[in-house]
This record gives sequence, structure tokens and C-alpha cells, in this order.
Amino acid sequence: MSSNTSARAALLLFLASAAAFAQPPLLNPANYRHYVTTFEADELAATGKIYNGEPSSSGQPAEAAWPWMQQEIPFFDSPDKATEEMYYFRWYAFKKHVVDTPTGYVITEWLPKPNFPNPEHPDGSYGALVDAAPFHLGEARWLHTEAIAEDDARFWYKPDVPGSPNIRKYSAAMATAVRAVTLANGDRSLATSLLPQLTRVYHDWETAQQDSNGLFWSIDTRDAMEKSISGDGYRPTLNSYMVSDARAIAATALLARNQQLANEYTAKADKLNRLIETVLWNPRDQFYEVVSPAKDSGIRAEKKFIDPGTILKLAGVRELIGYNPWNFSSPAPSHAVAWNQLFDPQGFDGKYGATTAERRSPRFRFVSSDQCTWNGPAWPFAMTQTLNAMAAYLDSPGSHTIDFKDYRLLFSRYVLAQHIHLPNGRLIDWIDEDYDADTDEWIAKDMLLQKHKQVGRGNYYNHSGFADPLITGLIGLRPRADDTIEITPAIDPKAWPWFAIDALPYHHHLLTIAWDSTGHRYHRGQGLSIAVDGKVIARRATLGHLSAALPHSVQPAGEDVDPRN
Repeated sequence: MSSNTSARAALLLFLASAAAFAQPPLLNPANYRHYVTTFEADELAATGKIYNGEPSSSGQPAEAAWPWMQQEIPFFDSPDKATEEMYYFRWYAFKKHVVDTPTGYVITEWLPKPNFPNPEHPDGSYGALVDAAPFHLGEARWLHTEAIAEDDARFWYKPDVPGSPNIRKYSAAMATAVRAVTLANGDRSLATSLLPQLTRVYHDWETAQQDSNGLFWSIDTRDAMEKSISGDGYRPTLNSYMVSDARAIAATALLARNQQLANEYTAKADKLNRLIETVLWNPRDQFYEVVSPAKDSGIRAEKKFIDPGTILKLAGVRELIGYNPWNFSSPAPSHAVAWNQLFDPQGFDGKYGATTAERRSPRFRFVSSDQCTWNGPAWPFAMTQTLNAMAAYLDSPGSHTIDFKDYRLLFSRYVLAQHIHLPNGRLIDWIDEDYDADTDEWIAKDMLLQKHKQVGRGNYYNHSGFADPLITGLIGLRPRADDTIEITPAIDPKAWPWFAIDALPYHHHLLTIAWDSTGHRYHRGQGLSIAVDGKVIARRATLGHLSAALPHSVQPAGEDVDPRN
């Protein structure tokens, strides 16, 4: 851990204790301890053991979940106990994947497999994969130890030398994820220090997978979306990721006072965005779809490429990845008609979440011996992307074809999905791979059991996000580069007469966001409020948009402290 990161972590701990001296924390962590007690009992019943994570770099056994959670996470209080419980469960699961290595923290996707007794792995990756790394960084940016997110970002952007992790093994909006960390913690130096690596990786993508027409090709498996209906070609995934990454690099270049580089990457983003709008948009289906590659596309030299037999033809099937442009690029306002498919019974509607392909397709859930398919099953990965895209769309100006009610519905289904029945019939919190959107059966888990192969592979699978969509979507904190705190909760005030998130790290401060319709829940006043380091800086009587300037200097307990240092 760097000395600067250590100093920031110490400052956050100081602010927490100082604010507590000035005014007690809004939420008492002890009130949520029972969740972890239940999770441990459930894990023991489901797997036969309690796994707290890999030993630390000093060889010490991994810390138990509850002490770590007390120190690291923001605490959340809600009348919806299913959502509240899932919030703590996902942190319980996430902690298992935080590896303290000799060179810094690494966040993994899978738990260590029995055939890999050394968690470092021959390639030095610790078993980490890049496909879900943006989710890992999105979650970790809300932890009190900033080094967890920052070290993981630096891990992926190591110089391109033998032994470095393969940041392009799967497509992922990694430059965007790095910027997301800086928007939350206010540490501009993270992104600017990585700027040469951000541009190197972007250039590597251009060299390897950008065709002469300007579009990026990808194989669905390398989008971490194997056995899709649309297959390989110009996909809304990688292309929209590259728009977003170019914009993230441009913003970082401005922080580094490199106007020329900022202009270059802004132009790249704008050009690619126009191609997404004109080539990947299907006016008949009114949806962003996969397009088969050009005749001279580099994808045709790939061994795993499955030729659809067409050239530059739209796939003609709506898939959930068609919502990615709202999260990563700039869709035309008229294209918002696509959101009508989300809850259409013949579209993506499912009792436990959105299907990854539209139900009306004749190839929906086509038979496959592969346990991981993207031809219709629901995926926590896809649910996270879709929730983030919905939040970004609802945050955009103008009228919308969906509203916060729709967001809450999808979020509630996401909560509902993350469970499993034990052999004795008891229902427990669980996160795994793909699942049936109608029955909530974990597909890959069941198939592996039937095959007697890699049983338990998906236990506590770290392939999605939860805390980040809850904080930025449901609670509605929209991280910004400036010193403005802005929230627009998606919560129904009638269903939730109160909620709070406490000790939330933001720009080297600790936020408390609370809604108390009567003032009787928290006894700190009525309405929606934002507090910084224990001091209320903004309040409104009703639940809605609220913003305030982040104090440059908060002086808790009479001390002269500048939280920016």
C-alpha cells in the first residue's frame, strides 16, 4: 500500500472517529451483526465450511467477515428487510474475493479451486479475470480502505511484460472503471498515473480488433457471453465499452493537462458512437443488435469465430446487451423505445429478472450441453449491467419511456433471485452463475452436479455488483468529478418511509444519506438529508433530487483538518 493511500485511509478513520465524537453515527453496526451470524451458519450448511478468504501477504489467516465489514463497509438501513439483508450478504460474499498479495490487493472472480493450491497461479493472476473487474472496482470504491480498489486497478494496468495479467482476455470497460473509482474517492492521481497504460491498452484493442470500418469485432465468449443467439461480430458490448473508455481517457487527459490527447480520444469516442447509432441500431426491431462482420474483418482469422454466413447483417434478435449503450455510449433519444422490451412478456420479462435474450426468438434457450449460456437464462452479470444502464438513462434529461417504478421492480427481482434451497428445503441467500428467470434454479450449478464436474464452482461467484447499483441507482448518488454531492433516489416514499446509508466514503469524506418521513426513525430531523462527516449540509422535506457543495474543509471535534490532503 502506498504512503499516500495509507494517509488517506488513516484520514477516513480519523474522520469517522472525530465525527462520532461530535455526533454519534446514525446507524449502529451491532444492529446488523445478526445477518453475518446467519450467513456463516448458511455457508456451513451449504458448503461444509466457512471460507473467509486467502491468507494475507504476511501469512496471517484471513480475517473473519464481521470485523472486516465493521471496518470497511457503509452501513445501510431499510424497511425492506429483503434488500437490507441482501446488501450485507453481498459484502459478506465480496470479502471472500479480496486477496492481500505482496504487491497489493487483488479482487478475484472465483474462489480458489482445489486443483490450484497456490492462489497466485502460474501467471500471477491469483485467479482474477478481467470480465467482471469493472463490477469489482464499482463495489470496492465504496470501501473505507481505498487501496482495495486502487491496488486492483493498478494490478490490471501493470506494464505489458511477461507475468502481467491479461487485461484483454475478455472485453471490459476498464478505463471507465478506473475513472469511476476516482469519481467516488476524489483521487485524481490514480487515473493520471495510469494514463500511459490506459492509452496503451486502448491502442492494443484498436490494433487487434478494430476493423477498417471503425467498428470493433468480438467473439461472444470473449465478451464473457458464450452461446449467445447473435454470436460473433460487431457487438453492442465491446463497441460501447470503447466509446466509454475513450471518454474516460479524454477526461483523464484533461486532468493531466494534455489537451491534445483529450481531443484525440474525444474524437475517437464521437466517431465510434456514430457507428453504433447507424450500424448497430436495427430500425425494424428498434433495438441495438449484433451485426455480422465485414468481409475483410480480422475476426474471420480467429479459430473460434463461427461464421454466420452473412456480411454486415443485423442479427435480428434482441438481446439484453442492447441496453449497454445507455451505460457506455450516447443513444439517440428516439432509441429509448427499446426500453419497452424490458418488461414485455415476449421480450425480457422474467419473475426473477431479465432474460438475456428475447422470449419471442425461436432460438430462445436453444439446447446446449454448455452450462454457461447467454441464449435466454438470466445472469447476475447482465442484471448489474442493465440496472446500471437504467439508472444512467433515468438520470438523463428529457422524458423517459420507463420510470423509477420500473427500476425498483427490476431491482427487487434481482434481490429475489439471489437465493437457493438447501437439501432440507430452507431458503438461504446465494450468488452463483446463470439461473432460470422463471424458476430461479441455478442452471450451471445444477448441470455441474449432474455431471459430477467442478461441483461448487460457482459458490459465492463474484461476477456482478450489488452495493454499487444500490448506492448509485436506488439511493441515487451520482459520483461527480467536482465538489458537488448529488442524489436522486429511485425509492418510493410510501413503501420506504425511511432509509439511510451511513459512513459512505466519498471524496475523502464520510457521507450519511438519510430519509425519515416523520423524523421518528433517526431523530435527526424530518425529510431527506445529506450529512458530511457528521454535519448536515442539505435537507429537503420530500424525497427527490438534492444537491449540495461538498465542504472543502470540515473541522470535526474542533480540529483543524483539511480532508483534501
